[in-house]
Amino acid sequence: MKRAIFPGTFDPFTIGHYSIVKRGLNLFDEIIIAIGKNQSKKTLFSVEKRIEIVEQAFAGEKRVKVISYDSLTVDFAQSVDAGFILRGLRTVGDFEYERTIGDTNRILTGIETVILFTESAYSHISSTVARDLMSYGKDITEFLPPGVKIPL
Repeated sequence: MKRAIFPGTFDPFTIGHYSIVKRGLNLFDEIIIAIGKNQSKKTLFSVEKRIEIVEQAFAGEKRVKVISYDSLTVDFAQSVDAGFILRGLRTVGDFEYERTIGDTNRILTGIETVILFTESAYSHISSTVARDLMSYGKDITEFLPPGVKIPL
């Protein structure tokens, strides 16, 4: 079985994230959306709320699981027997960071990083932008996966 994790803070989980997972399902038998607990990031939503949002987005999709973790991503990947880490790239600036981490993870564990480019229609969407808009009371429905509602 080809299992991948798709790690991130996902605060909130956007249509761009959703698109990467949907496309990743063409490559992997199972994807675990791994919601990291990053103490250095100030988040808007609790881990429980972020899990709820992602589960709402993938209701009925049995090949997607949602789990939170509080460790190195590569250690979490090993703990769930994932052979791959799925990542999405929005900008050229993301590439060097992802390459460095991907190379390190492969050298340490043999776990490969698979990168999908964000669809052009979603490249301007980030969790940071969504949070900023929400903080000013703006509706971010168009930035969210189909069927996902986040109250203002």
